[in-house]
This record gives sequence, C-alpha cells and structure tokens, in this order.
Amino acid sequence: MPLRLALKVDVDTDRGTREGVPNLLADCREFGLPACFLFSLGPDQTGRAITRVFRPGFFQKVSRTSVVQLYGIRTLLNGTLLPAPHIGRRNAGVMRAVRDAGHEVGIHCYNHYRWQDHVQRMDLAAVRREFDAARAEFRRIFGTEARTAGAPGWQSNDRSRTVYDEAGLLYASDTRGTTPHYPRLGGHVFRTLEIPSTLPTFDELLGRPEYPDDQIVPHYLSLLREDQPNVLTIHAEIEGMGRRDLFRALLRACVLHNVRFIRLDDLARELLARPEALSVCDQRQEEIDGRSGPVCVQGD
Repeated sequence: MPLRLALKVDVDTDRGTREGVPNLLADCREFGLPACFLFSLGPDQTGRAITRVFRPGFFQKVSRTSVVQLYGIRTLLNGTLLPAPHIGRRNAGVMRAVRDAGHEVGIHCYNHYRWQDHVQRMDLAAVRREFDAARAEFRRIFGTEARTAGAPGWQSNDRSRTVYDEAGLLYASDTRGTTPHYPRLGGHVFRTLEIPSTLPTFDELLGRPEYPDDQIVPHYLSLLREDQPNVLTIHAEIEGMGRRDLFRALLRACVLHNVRFIRLDDLARELLARPEALSVCDQRQEEIDGRSGPVCVQGD
C-alpha cells in the first residue's frame, strides 16, 4: 500500500490564527495537499499557561523549543498583563478562508488554556459548557455544526467523550496512538471514532541532540508506516511560523517519496464503512517522550 499521511493543524493562539494559518494555507496550496485545521475559538489566555512551570520537564522543553521566539512576547502575555483577544471574533475571515480553500475545519477548543490545564478536574456540566461555547462560535463563523474535534494537549476523559457523543461528531482526534479505534474509559465504550496522532510533533524533537535539524526530516520519513494511515499534528505557531522552512522541507521530501496526503474526514468515512475492522481500545494517561506532563494515549 502507498504511504498515507494526514495533517492535523492545531491552532492555539490569536497570532497563530492571523499569521501561521495563512502561511500553512499557502504551503498546502503550493504542494497540493489537504489538511484538517482545528481552531481555538474563544479568548486567547496563553499567558496563564505559565502555571505549567511546576510540571516535570517544563523548563527543558521551553529551553529546547525557544518558546518565546516561536510564540512571541505578546502572545505569552495574553490573559495576564495584556487582555485576552477573542480569537473567533478577530479572525473569522481567516477561518472561513481555510474552509473556502477546500480544507476540513473543526474545533480545537473554546479556551485553550482552560481545556488543556483544567479539563481533567472539570465535572461533566463544566466540560459541556466549554465545548458548547466552542460549538456555538463555530456555528457563528461557519454556519454549520462542527463534525470533528481534537483536544488541546491531548487532554481527554470520560466527560469530554460524553459531550463528543452528544454532539454527533463524525470522529475525534484526542489521543496519541497507532490505529483508529473506539475509546473505552471506565468500562464504557464511546461511539465517536478516535483517529489518534501517530507521529511525534516538531516540538517534541526540536533542540534535542539526537535530532539535529538536518536529521528531523529523515527521521519522520523513517517513521511512516505502510500498514496504517499516519497522522501528524502540527501547530500554526511552529510549523506555520517559527519553523516553517523545516516543515516545508518535510513536505518536499514527502512529495518526493510519493507519500499520499489524505483528509481525516475521508479517512473516517472509509473506516466507518468497515465497522468490523475497528477495534475498541482503552484510553489512559501517560507521559510521552519530549512532552511535559501526561497526555491521553491509546491502550490495549
């Protein structure tokens, strides 16, 4: 089978939406490939994420990835010393341009900081309010219901899976793993198909001595599997801005190696047409190489 790769674009911030998304849109157009753009739709409170300073590995990641350079001082002060700009209200035109270019659009979150840092402590009603706010803003911008979502920081639980099922999503992408599946938590199997991210992200590799810049593209090519679809999560603020040249080098190499880029919604429909081939897998939290703090991963 040919190598198949789906791109999932997490858009975390106001600046990433304004600057990174148009850059990635241009790159997708140049290389003739589709992507799934997942938008943060409410206030950009990125500055409040400074509370992650207490997580193991946080300083190491910050020093490796040059967070200040990638995100910018203005973004890192949003929601603290500076007001939190409302991403959806300021950037609806940019978001609609992605849809109009033929790409898939979906929900990343309403408030990125609130979901990534607090969803594991929210009760069902609070998670529902947060996701409903994102759904309402998505409807305002696009005039239709969202069909997909992917959680910030791969933070998911039984409450968020419940609201996904209530929303009737086609699929979600909330975990790190290897194969599409139906997630099981606490013995309950949820009906929204999960398509996990299968590849490491740029910020998990950047700055590590074992992955110098000139080895990152060959490393990604070595990880691509023929037996399963590959899913790479990128970030508008990294691949679309600070490390755009490196990302373009990866796209160029994929094209040269005849990698076929696919849409995630097309993949979901293909999988749902063959339900007998889909498995049920437990969802758990664990730490993964290159990230600070636990994320949700596909279990057995």
